[in-house]
Amino acid sequence: MRLSRIYTRGGDRGRTSLVGGIRVPKDHARLESYGTVDELNAVLGLVRAELAPLLAETPDAGWARLDEALLRVQHELFDVGSDLATPADKRWEGMTRPGEAEVARLEAEIDAFNAELEPLREFVLPGGSRLNATLHLARTVCRRAERCTVALAREIPDVGEEPVRYLNRLSDWLFVAARWASRRQEVPEVLWDRRRRQR
Repeated sequence: MRLSRIYTRGGDRGRTSLVGGIRVPKDHARLESYGTVDELNAVLGLVRAELAPLLAETPDAGWARLDEALLRVQHELFDVGSDLATPADKRWEGMTRPGEAEVARLEAEIDAFNAELEPLREFVLPGGSRLNATLHLARTVCRRAERCTVALAREIPDVGEEPVRYLNRLSDWLFVAARWASRRQEVPEVLWDRRRRQR
């Protein structure tokens, strides 16, 4: 694919093309879904930008593994967005779609992160470090992408369960990655104080 011209004026009247050329309104459920996946990808770019100084300062294999995993997830999210932008009858042979292998890899990484963490005894709040906060921001955008995709799949069942399953597992991955990053930085997690208003 070669993009030599960015603007086309084709969307000036509030419509755009799905993969295959079908024109739909820009507030169509498909666009809400894959647009939110795109937003999540942008937030992951911000996470990786926060991670870059740690990679530069510390020759730490753990940070390098996290950065590599985040980059892989960005590529996978692009595949998810492409899948969501493609009506079932326009899918092509060999099209990359999220599936069991990607979900299983996220689960294995969640287990690996968790193996280094203390059991969670209270809800945690985003913050403590910029890296933790941006990972939690990504988590919340991922949850929104999941909700949009659930709504889309209810309206258009041939979207399938795979994108929803991938986004569901990714949001868990981002939550655990945020906890893991705080531990790696030796920054205490911010715990929810349920009794704060009673004092």
